[in-house]
Amino acid sequence: MTVTERFLKYVSFGTNSDENSETCPSTESQRVLGEYLAKELEEMGLSDVGIDENGYVYGVLPATKGHENDPSIGFIAHMDTSPSVCGDNIKPSVIKYEGGDIILNETESISPSDFPALSNYIGKELIVTDGTTLLGADDKAGIAEIFTAIEYLIAHPEISHGRIPVCITPDEEIGRGADRFDLKRFNADWAYTVDGGELGEIEYENFNAASARITVHGINIHPGSAKNKMKNAALLAAKFVNMLPEAETPLHTEGYEGFYHVCAIGGDETNAFVQLIIRDHSENMFNMRKLYVKRLADYLNEICGEGTFEAEIKDSYYNMKEKIVPHIHIIDNAVSAMKKVGVEPKIVPIRGGTDGARLSYEGLPCPNLSTGGLNFHSIHEFIPVFAMEKMVEVIVTLANGEKK
Repeated sequence: MTVTERFLKYVSFGTNSDENSETCPSTESQRVLGEYLAKELEEMGLSDVGIDENGYVYGVLPATKGHENDPSIGFIAHMDTSPSVCGDNIKPSVIKYEGGDIILNETESISPSDFPALSNYIGKELIVTDGTTLLGADDKAGIAEIFTAIEYLIAHPEISHGRIPVCITPDEEIGRGADRFDLKRFNADWAYTVDGGELGEIEYENFNAASARITVHGINIHPGSAKNKMKNAALLAAKFVNMLPEAETPLHTEGYEGFYHVCAIGGDETNAFVQLIIRDHSENMFNMRKLYVKRLADYLNEICGEGTFEAEIKDSYYNMKEKIVPHIHIIDNAVSAMKKVGVEPKIVPIRGGTDGARLSYEGLPCPNLSTGGLNFHSIHEFIPVFAMEKMVEVIVTLANGEKK
């Protein structure tokens, strides 16, 4: 099966995760895909294949003869898609891009004026959506690339390699992908998440991340008699948002610049909430941003009355850089593998995070590799076919690269 055929099959499974669910995986649809993936690995002939009670899919490609003591290099991807955009009933199309706008439907298109990177793919086959859902290249392209590379290694036993464990995780998009990852079962010396963007990207620096929920308690009184009595929680929530630094949002930042991002706001006169995420590459700036949110809530409590604002801040993950630098050879290996197959490597910081960030802090060095996709979490998402094919070559080369 080609990497494109695999990818198109995988996106036929709707697998949005759900941050409001307390189960693992957070949606049953992920388990359905997980069972399919486990069966596929079993049919390939991998060992220790299975989907565990939490929806994690594992499998191991044993080392080739004589290479049992070579480093064990693992590969990880996630099966869920972002809950922020519909991921059900995806209708992908494979097109040859000839330039200009790509018409998705009567009202939606992908234009190089809005997405300049599109112009780099003139003459290439692209997989796009129908403009009503996301595509799911984040991260079903990663799964397809890993599985196709494993299948290639099985078909070519002359390519030597050490033990290669594989894991497909649930719920990465809601920050839980590493929660119940079985490091002992995976048992790799290091690993790569295949969960990045444009072809050639290698990432081992990511945001420090936290989530914050601001709860606002108001006093609701009939508006006809509310003067000097009403405390409108909805307006106070809006006041909190307006006091966040306007220039420090995702819209106005790039590279290593951190931000505050309001994900949701809602409520009424009595109770309201603001949900936001806090991001920064610098540990010091990250801590200052969290402190700013807390102080802002404290300040508004001084004005509006104690207990009006509650700020609950929870760390999500940290910058993996300090855990990767002592093992920088695994970045050098990725650079070398890409160059060998004709891909120009680009070491860039992640303006987000991956399962690998948390796994690196748990003892498994785990930088991130590109999938080739663009415009993730969007109806404008697309992925070039040749990029997926190249990533298969990169994974095969990485598997073959380091010997004891």
